Amino acid sequence: MSLWVYVHTARLAVEEDAYFAGHPLFEEDARILDAHFTTPGRLVDLGCGAGRHALHFAGRGFSVVAIDLSRPMLETVQRKALEVEEGSSLLPLQANLCRLGCLADWSFDYGLSMFSTLGMIRSRAARKKSLGEAARILRPGGRLALHVHNFWLNFRDSQGRLWLLGQLGRALRLQADVGDRRMTYRGIHGMEVHLYRWGELKRELRGAGLRIDEVVPLEDVSYQPIHRPWLLPSLRAGGWIVFARKP
Repeated sequence: MSLWVYVHTARLAVEEDAYFAGHPLFEEDARILDAHFTTPGRLVDLGCGAGRHALHFAGRGFSVVAIDLSRPMLETVQRKALEVEEGSSLLPLQANLCRLGCLADWSFDYGLSMFSTLGMIRSRAARKKSLGEAARILRPGGRLALHVHNFWLNFRDSQGRLWLLGQLGRALRLQADVGDRRMTYRGIHGMEVHLYRWGELKRELRGAGLRIDEVVPLEDVSYQPIHRPWLLPSLRAGGWIVFARKP
């Protein structure tokens, strides 16, 4: 129910740019992506929101398909695209990230799944399906960039530690929803985000047929790359930006 409300709430699209203005992750992930995706090609933005990455890469000469489940978000992207000359190289597309049959195999050179979009997909099976679809539509040699939050970031505050104790009980009972955390997001109650353990994320990327090229572990407040990334990054990072390649 909460995801349905999120998808159909027009104010979220209208407010998105102002709501996230100055957010440190928005600045850092844009810098990291620009450093890695340097040669224009075909790019798919999986969960484009109000289009910040889609429009940016269209402006850099990439041919972009911007996908979201929310029609209000896509209408915002379309309006922005009409206001700039580069918008002609951007195609908004309403679709479920777990079912991208409208897109052919090997269609894209680059894929994005940023701001924990993957984590907002409910159920492990659906997240695996989404990664499989992302891999399918990448050409051989194509690269996927994605951001997820780290399960262990909750160890740093008392409320998070209580949540982790509850997750231990779920793990002992072999429940499939370990890592799913409910929250109120922009006024919508009951939203869920999945927080990944590093080993879990590696397994799911490899299970989708993707090879990890590079990992950028991020701080959980500044979202800058962590200092001494060789020192227990699976516990210290607030999240990761991962670059994976389709062989």
